[in-house]
Amino acid sequence: MTTPAPVAPPRARRIGLMGGSFDPVHVAHVALAETALAHLQLDEVRWIPVGQAWQKQRTLAAGEHRIAMVQAATAHEPRFTVDPIEVRRPGPSYTLDTVQALQQAQGVDAQWFLIMGQDQYANLTTWRDWPHLLARVTVAVACRGHDQPQPSAELAGHPHRVVTLPLSAQHVSSTEIRTRLGRGDDPLSLVPALVSLPVARYIANHQLYAPARTP
Repeated sequence: MTTPAPVAPPRARRIGLMGGSFDPVHVAHVALAETALAHLQLDEVRWIPVGQAWQKQRTLAAGEHRIAMVQAATAHEPRFTVDPIEVRRPGPSYTLDTVQALQQAQGVDAQWFLIMGQDQYANLTTWRDWPHLLARVTVAVACRGHDQPQPSAELAGHPHRVVTLPLSAQHVSSTEIRTRLGRGDDPLSLVPALVSLPVARYIANHQLYAPARTP
């Protein structure tokens, strides 16, 4: 009589969270998410456009536009999903609230990775209830070459899980894109250095970030 081989327990899903204003989403955002997907062997990267960005003074493009641009930028990768949870939730968008809601909805064991750049990591202690957030996630920080994440003194004194994402220098920013479009540049002229073609077409079709028209 043979004994059935033991069945290995299923591997916990590995989920990356990619938050931001994405105003607009650009090629460096996509490069970071693709690096996280491969380097951390993630099952999913969930993109979460911010609703009310309480740390930003300027007015963002409408949430529906920012969601649509992220959908356009990520359609090529089936493991990318776009979650409108923060846009749909009233009030300021706090990452801890989002992580708690997502983990509760998941309902199964999972490993959660909060993907960010070095500048966000350095300022993490300005986030609301950041110690509680760090207890729930592993922070995945993009660093150039062999650099290591540089926490603030306060953050360095608080034990937390952190991994490094090797990423080449990306000289692109949403601010630069908005500036160029605001002075009248054709959105298609930003392809492929700054934004993908689907994102440029969406911007053009909806005249986002275009110079204000005078009566």
